[in-house]
Amino acid sequence: MIQSELRTRSGSAAALRSAVEVPLPGPVGPWEAVELAAEGNWSQIYRARPLESPADRPAAYALKMLRPQRQEDAWGIALLAREALAGNSISHPHLIPVLDASVSRAPRFVVMPWLEGATLQARLAAGELMDVPAALWIARQVAEALQALETGGWMHGDVKPSNIFLSPEGHVTLLDLGFARRRDETCASIDRCVMGTCNYLAPECITSAGGGDIRSDIYSLGAVLFEVLSGRLPLEGDTLAEIAARHRQTAAPNLLKLVPQLPTEIAWLVRRTMAKDPLRRPQTARELIQQLIGLEIATFSERALA
Repeated sequence: MIQSELRTRSGSAAALRSAVEVPLPGPVGPWEAVELAAEGNWSQIYRARPLESPADRPAAYALKMLRPQRQEDAWGIALLAREALAGNSISHPHLIPVLDASVSRAPRFVVMPWLEGATLQARLAAGELMDVPAALWIARQVAEALQALETGGWMHGDVKPSNIFLSPEGHVTLLDLGFARRRDETCASIDRCVMGTCNYLAPECITSAGGGDIRSDIYSLGAVLFEVLSGRLPLEGDTLAEIAARHRQTAAPNLLKLVPQLPTEIAWLVRRTMAKDPLRRPQTARELIQQLIGLEIATFSERALA
C-alpha cells in the first residue's frame, strides 16, 4: 500500500455512506466504489466492481485511490505510478497484480483483486502463534514473489508484515509495489524510513541513495522471519534515527537465545539473511528458496494440526 499505516474500516457499506468524513466517490473511471475498506494519509482503498455490473454482483476488486487532497501531490502520484508499472510488468501467483490504473490525470487509482484474509501484521498483532514450518512456508512464498521480481529486473523495496497477505488457506500474496524499483534506479527506501517503516530496512538502503538490490529485500524478509519466529522485532529503538542506526551498525540478537528450541540451521539462515554486508547474504531469491524448502522438509513433522 502507499503508506504503512492504512487503517481498516469496519461496518456496512450503508454506514460508511452515511459517515460525513468518508463519503463514497461517484464513478471512478469504469469502476464503482461500494465500500471504504481502509484509509490513510495518502490513499483510500474501496471494495469495488465494474460500473456495468449488476448491483447484486459481489465487489471483488480493490480500488486504491489517492485521497482527494492528494490527487495532485507529486509524491503520491509517483508511488501510485510505480505500483501500476511494476504490477503490470510482473505476473506471479504470490505477487499482487494491477488490473487497471489511471495515474496521468485525476481521479488517480489502481485496481487489484480483492483478497480474503489478513495481513501478517494483523495476525501478529492479534497474538497468533505460528509453528516453525508455517513461518518457513510464509517466508518461502514471499521469496518466490521476490524471485519473480528479480527475474523481471525489479526489487520490491518494502517487504514487511503489513505487505504480506495471508489467505485463510495460507496462500501468501506480496502487496504494495509503490517502492519497487529497477536495478539501475536509485533507491527510494530512505523515504520509507522517513515515512515510519524502518524496522525491516536493509542498511545499504539507509546509507546510500543508490544502494539496494534483491539482497536488500532478502534482508527485509529475514527481519520479518525473525519477528514471526521470536515474537519481537530484531532491532528496536525509541526513534526512527535510532532504529536506522541499529540496522546499520548492530547485529540482530541470536535467535537461539530467544527461541532455544529453534533448529540451529534456521537461526543461522535468519542471521545470514540479516548480515550487514550484502555479500554475506543469500545472493539471489532462488538461493534463499532452496534453503527454505530444505528447512520446510526437515521440520514438516513439527507442523501443528489444524
